[in-house]
Amino acid sequence: MPPSGTPRFDPGSFRDPDTRVFHHDGAVFRALSERALAEWRQLAGTRFYERLSAQGRLIGTREANGREALPELAAAWAGVLEHERLPVISYPYEWSFGMLQDAALLQLDLTLAALDEAMTLKDATPFNIQWIGARPTFIDMGSFTAYEPGAPWAGYRQFCETFLYPLLLQAYRNLPFQPWLRGRLDGMRAEECRSCLSARDYLRPGVLAHVYLQAKAQARFEDSDVDVKEALHAAGFGAGLIRNNVSRLRRTVAGLRWKPARSTWSDYQRTHSYDDADLERKTDFVSRVLRTRRWPLVWDIGCNTGVYSRLAAGHADYVLALDADQLVVERLYRSLQAEAHGNVLPLVADVADPSPGLGWRGQERRPLADRAAPDLLLCLALAHHVVIGRNVPLADFIAWLAGFGADVVLEFVDRGDPMVERLLRNRREQAIDYSREAAEASLQNHFEIAGRETLASGTRTVYYCRPRHARGGRATGFVDGSGHVEA
Repeated sequence: MPPSGTPRFDPGSFRDPDTRVFHHDGAVFRALSERALAEWRQLAGTRFYERLSAQGRLIGTREANGREALPELAAAWAGVLEHERLPVISYPYEWSFGMLQDAALLQLDLTLAALDEAMTLKDATPFNIQWIGARPTFIDMGSFTAYEPGAPWAGYRQFCETFLYPLLLQAYRNLPFQPWLRGRLDGMRAEECRSCLSARDYLRPGVLAHVYLQAKAQARFEDSDVDVKEALHAAGFGAGLIRNNVSRLRRTVAGLRWKPARSTWSDYQRTHSYDDADLERKTDFVSRVLRTRRWPLVWDIGCNTGVYSRLAAGHADYVLALDADQLVVERLYRSLQAEAHGNVLPLVADVADPSPGLGWRGQERRPLADRAAPDLLLCLALAHHVVIGRNVPLADFIAWLAGFGADVVLEFVDRGDPMVERLLRNRREQAIDYSREAAEASLQNHFEIAGRETLASGTRTVYYCRPRHARGGRATGFVDGSGHVEA
């Protein structure tokens, strides 16, 4: 007997009527229409699919033949694929410049490879690309379709709006793309991109052909009755033209460079106020917490150079390295690419302004906490920036940490520290409730303090806190700085 009930379709998977993602028993599946099933089988028989799957550039996928083990599906679905489960789902407005650039290059490489074997992609959105550590991987097998001779590249405009234009403006105008892509999931229109550029920019690679002329063409055909796709088909728009266009785009994207001199936190490694002894004691404390168990998912909030993200990687299945400074995240991403840490994902994330639910019904793109609930939060030298720098009440910040139901390592920096003194300049003293006593009182409202370490400077204390109502699998003990074991 097949199981009763209906599949739990993903709320972000509905725009393609031929495929739909659903979840069952912790696994990820994709239901296919009869047409999508035939195209999947064509794809699975290509040489490029075998090659790119082996390289990890396409998500691991197999056809699920045992339909009796799955929820009952409507008759419209002719087949089902099972996909490799990703550690974390992220969105392009959480990526750094280099991440969006590498995702764009993967999209173009897949298009070229598909054209070589009589296939193409029906769309070109960064939401079809995810990350395993610092490696991009394409996840939407339903995007591949048989190439129709004479047809134009259907994904060109979407590629420009969601990949190319955001990259161009950041490279040429130092305008961050994250707020734009977060503000409109469909990306940036040609005319909007053009309005941010000067006439001198038309001489830069990609601008004249893909921005200026595209803006003119879109304005011309916007209110026209002309079927542009049919007109191109009739004119003999073939695979060779598409291939040339994609190849030129690839050269343009690969040649883009974002070169900011510095940012707020990019020099932190040189300007922080720790001495060597304090850094050693802090690192030893964090290491002892990490060694208490194997952590499924760790968040390193305010990760900066990723020192503690890398440390956590040895004791965790996966680590999210989060920082609001995108130059910091960009540098960390580039360094992780050259290292063996395949379980650290760097993301641009501001704890005072986190990614909300977006899109249709606010569920098409979900908040980060809903996609990746942490088991351990590393919150090192961050609280003073959130409380003093962003005016978030200290008690609210600690209550927010407690809301995850995770263990927490919190470093509190008190008023005598040079960094806090700098933040407090030009602030109204009476308006900021910030003290070690207030922090400990708030922590004790939500957590059991399992260990603490006051650094030699006397201005910084690191706490290991467990939620009072812990999820399963917690460690049974922790050795604090005095050697005492607290249960």
